[in-house]
Parts: sequence; C-alpha cells; structure tokens
Amino acid sequence: MADGEIAKDKSIALFGERSIRREWDAEEEKWWFSVVDVIGALTDSTDSSAYWRKLKQRLKEEGAETVTNCHGLKMRAPDGKMRLTDVADQTQLLRIIQSIPSKKAEPFKRWLAETGSERLDQMADPEKSIHQALRDYKRLGYSDSWIDQRLKSIENRKDLTDSWVDHGVTGGQFASLTDIIYQTWAGKTAKEYKKHKGLKKENLRDNMTNGELLMNMLAEYSTTSITNAKNPQTYHENIDCAKEGGNIAKIAREQLEAKTGKKVVSELNASEIKHQKLPEGEIEEDGENIAKYKNNIAMLRRMRGFTQAYMAEKLGVARQTYINIEKGLKELTISQVRILEEELHVGFEDLLGMDTENGELDYKKFLR
Repeated sequence: MADGEIAKDKSIALFGERSIRREWDAEEEKWWFSVVDVIGALTDSTDSSAYWRKLKQRLKEEGAETVTNCHGLKMRAPDGKMRLTDVADQTQLLRIIQSIPSKKAEPFKRWLAETGSERLDQMADPEKSIHQALRDYKRLGYSDSWIDQRLKSIENRKDLTDSWVDHGVTGGQFASLTDIIYQTWAGKTAKEYKKHKGLKKENLRDNMTNGELLMNMLAEYSTTSITNAKNPQTYHENIDCAKEGGNIAKIAREQLEAKTGKKVVSELNASEIKHQKLPEGEIEEDGENIAKYKNNIAMLRRMRGFTQAYMAEKLGVARQTYINIEKGLKELTISQVRILEEELHVGFEDLLGMDTENGELDYKKFLR
C-alpha cells in the first residue's frame, strides 16, 4: 500500500504503560499498529526489532501467511524521524500475540480462546448471539428503547441479506447495495455517513439515533419486500429495487422533517446517544417539571414504605446517587424510569406529574 493511501489521522494508543504507534487507513477503514511497539509492550524485550525478526522467521516456517504478509509503513520513530516499520491490522496483531510466549500476552490468549468458544456456541445456537448482543449493548450503556430498536434492525437486516442471497447477490455487491440504500434515503454513502458522525472503525448502525434506525429499517424492509415481489435476476435489477426501497424511506424522512423542522440524519454518535437520558419533550428544560419529577418520586416512595437504600439497590446506584435523583440533581435513564414504574406501581405520567392540569400528583388514588 502506498504511503499516500494512508489518512493523515495518526495517534498513539496506550498499551498498559507503553505507547503503541498506529495510523488510520481511511480507504480500508482499519487501524495499522506498529508490531515492534506491541512486542515491546508484551515482552519488555531490550531489542523488540530483533525479537520480531526472529518471531517472523519462525512464523514463516510455520506457514502463517496472514502474519508474515505484514507490510512496512513509515511512522515517527523516537528520534523524531519517519522510519519504515512493520505494521499489522487487528486480525494480524491478534495472531502475532498468540505466538508470543509471555505472561503479559497470556490474558489476550485466554480471551481469544473464550471468545472463540463463545462464537462456536453461537453458531450452533443463533439465539445465543441475540442474548449476547443484548448484554453487550446494556454493558455499553445504551437505553432499553434504543436496544429494542437495534435488535429489531438486526433482524430486519438479516431478512434483507437473505433475500439478496436468494436473488444472486454476492461478495462486494452487498456493500454496494447497502450504499445505494443509504445514499437514497439519507443522501450519504456509508463512508460519508460515518464521517458525518465522526466515526472510524465503529459500526454505523450502533451510532444511529432511534429516528435514524427507524428510517433505515423502513428502507431495508421496503427493499426486502420489493425484491421479493419483483424477483430480480441480475445485479442491476437488484440496484433498482434498492433505490425504490430507499426512496420510500426518503419520502418518509422528508415528510417528517417538514412537520417537525428537525433533521433526521444526525451528527450524534454513540458517545452522545448513550448520554441522552430521556426522549426530547418528555421533560421540560425550564426546571419546573424537574421539581415535580423529584417530588413525585420521593412522595411515591414514602407512600410505598420504601427506604432510599432499597430504591438505590433496585436502580443499581449508590444511595447518594439516588438521593440526588429525588432532589432533581441527577437525571434518570429510560431503563431506570421503567424500574421506578414497576416498583412504585405508577405510570410515566404520574412520575412526571402529567396526569392533572396543574401537574401535581393526585396522590389519593395511590392510597390503598
């Protein structure tokens, strides 16, 4: 790969106490990591270059082609000069780590073995993949409503790719058709869309808002339905179906934007989406409803006879965090609101004081 094909996005990744040089390849959408830096971090070798030469020779003898095909790339050396060094992508790097006899490399090897075993189990029982995705999204901090949409979008996407397979789509045509759908409804290819959100290797759909997910689901569902109805026999006929499906979502997007005055295609990415606590409009920004919100929660808790410690445990937060929630100093995630609804036996409107004209809680109806 020519140096000019590498994007100017360069940075240092920390690997424990050691820094790893890396560069982002915008064309292939992958990071390239300095092999000698990784070896130095895992082995504490006094000459990581010599260590890599010996290891690479051994891997060549073993026939590890994916590893020995590591290419050279100019990176800034400790002396400040740009020097050629062997780099590896994520897959190559993990393979190299497998071949390093080191205590520091052992946790990575165990993780690779566990991940491989889990993947084999998921291939034998696909339902486990869904449960794993649910756990992963929850661990990453996504809201329950977003997770619900995302899992539906995965199923929707699977239906589309299955339909494409049935109609002769192969190899890189999947990505091309996907780009056509994005371009039609959102006005951007996948790469342009990711750039719009400031993404690199991250999954685009994992960085979509609920609105974007819904529009993309409509585009892909429409494409699936049209494809199955028209039964295309060539790639070009599949392109026509993808454009028609994407156009249905485009019309819906334009109509929604005209009614709301807000753009559907957002610059928000996962780091910002996960910090959106409650859907826009469900709580006022002037602080008035915030006060009612906290008063209702505290009142309902006392009416149920629950302690703050009990509620904190149910929400999975520290007691002081829960106290701040009642004071209106800490916002709730949607999943926490759902827990409150279940524990306090009330609806969302009652928590917010939205069931009466003045916004006050009609507490008498909760006395039993």
